[in-house]
Amino acid sequence: MTQLLSPLKIRALELKNRLVMSPMCQYSAIDGMPGLWHDMHYGARAQGGVGLVMLESTAVSPQGRISPSCLGLWSQQHLEAHARLAERLHALGSAAGVQLNHAGRKGSHSAPWQGGAPLPIAQGGWVRTAPSASGPGMDVSPIQALSTQDIAAIVDDFRQAALRAVEAGFDVIELHAAHGYLLHQFLSPLANQRTDAYGGDFDGRARLTLEVAQTVREAIPDTMPLFVRLSCVDSKESNEGWTLEESIALARKLQAIGVDLLDCTSGGISAPPTKREGAFNADLARAVRTQTGLPTGSVGGIDSLALAESLLSDGACDLIFAGRALLRDPYWLIRQTAPQGAGLVPPQYARAGF
Repeated sequence: MTQLLSPLKIRALELKNRLVMSPMCQYSAIDGMPGLWHDMHYGARAQGGVGLVMLESTAVSPQGRISPSCLGLWSQQHLEAHARLAERLHALGSAAGVQLNHAGRKGSHSAPWQGGAPLPIAQGGWVRTAPSASGPGMDVSPIQALSTQDIAAIVDDFRQAALRAVEAGFDVIELHAAHGYLLHQFLSPLANQRTDAYGGDFDGRARLTLEVAQTVREAIPDTMPLFVRLSCVDSKESNEGWTLEESIALARKLQAIGVDLLDCTSGGISAPPTKREGAFNADLARAVRTQTGLPTGSVGGIDSLALAESLLSDGACDLIFAGRALLRDPYWLIRQTAPQGAGLVPPQYARAGF
């Protein structure tokens, strides 16, 4: 058996293999609701044998969306729609995860294929919020700095969304603290110029992420895994902004709270997330795992079985998060692991000759 096909137990959940569908925005929801696109998109990857299908960025409030077309989990109606999707993923043999997010200053934008620009309120946009009203990488649209009362309300939004995720039947919750969204904005000195308890030194900038993680961990069952996706560095070219050393310190604190895995990525504050070939974030996952003992996931540029196997066997990570490879081919895992992965082939498709 390949390493990628080996099972992994996290708390009470046993994943049938080590492949996770990385959360990737689809910008295809209506009022936050998953629909036919999501059924087909996620269902195909579950049918393709993926151990854990992680839903895309799912907003904890209407103002927490990246775009008006993003998924949400801020109401009972969203819970019911997500429950149907989670049930379908289970029926197709995959565990189901949901990534909870607040976009902060990166919210109220159009979809990428519509230009990706900030949306005026008159065109369906909303007032964007952030740790600070200004900073590097900000565009010209007005952004409102969050008050401490606003921050407390956002922490509760994460808690309420997590409770809905549990009720909907998801197996894993991931908190999004990466790629320039709100939790990452608080972590990074490039975006956070606050002088109160939520800014300044490491402890101040890490406060919100830790509060959200603590609140969600306390709200969900002890048996349920909790992941955090973290941009472990703001830049792989320089030590500017949030650093790997700070990520390792944060990982230790998250581990003490009860976070089960750090999904390691990079970038997103002053530039788009890093995009390169060849497991370009694996060094970050390895450093966190080696120095803290916290299990990690590696994402970014992992597009072959040989590469995935080497990362797992060499101790860089415990899970492989595949993104573009699974966009290109829902049956990537079956093709990569043939003939060992023959058992993953739906019997209806056996004659295809995977």
